[in-house]
Amino acid sequence: MRIALGVEYNGAPFSGWQSQRDGIVTVQGNVERALAKVADHPIRVFCAGRTDTGVHGLGQVVHFDTDSVRDMRGWVHGTNAHLPDSIAIAWAKPVADEFHARFSATRRRYRYVIYYRPVRSPFMDSRVTWSYRKLDVTRMSEAANFLVGEHDFTSYRALGCQAHSPMRSLYRLDVSQQGEFIYLDLEANGFLHHMVRNIAGVLMTIGAGESEPIWAQQILEHKDRTKGGVTAPSSGLYFCQVTYPDYYQIPSNSSTAFPW
Repeated sequence: MRIALGVEYNGAPFSGWQSQRDGIVTVQGNVERALAKVADHPIRVFCAGRTDTGVHGLGQVVHFDTDSVRDMRGWVHGTNAHLPDSIAIAWAKPVADEFHARFSATRRRYRYVIYYRPVRSPFMDSRVTWSYRKLDVTRMSEAANFLVGEHDFTSYRALGCQAHSPMRSLYRLDVSQQGEFIYLDLEANGFLHHMVRNIAGVLMTIGAGESEPIWAQQILEHKDRTKGGVTAPSSGLYFCQVTYPDYYQIPSNSSTAFPW
């Protein structure tokens, strides 16, 4: 049987999603160990999108194969009983054998949260990106418009990115503000390594008045990461949702409200 799971996690304690060598604490490693205790055999999970160190997950989707017979409630609550408080399984459902958490996905959505205050807040540590500079949301929105569409995002991906192609379709890049919080909401067919954080770094620089909005497009046209902007911190980044064809009936993000 192939089973899909919705996974939520606070990424602060982990060295990213992907399992690594012994001694490195990751989200995947914890999830696989917990599932193995419920299944009574080793489990390998495949995720919709690998997140970096410190990145949070609100709508991560994974799948795994098992011969063990458990009801869906058992997979959820049994696995959660063996997970740290920073990770939770939100739902479980059986899926067709051809379903793949990564390759069946058609869209992914991220949110980047910026917290503006002249002095940092200890209560926001690791949950948002703090900016002591006041940012102009209008300038950031103008710059964001240059990035929407299908583009070569070489300038906005990490130098070590292993994706075969830098081409991505960015369907949405909205900039909004509520009080002291600024939100960047991005939706695309896929994201490159550090793509969201590099976009956030450029928009924050423009919002601070250090560059003009057209700079976002100029960076894009260079197709050269060395001419891009600063990579924004991981602490404000949330992997929010994955979209699949309707016939898989995969639940959307279970959270009824964003935490910030």
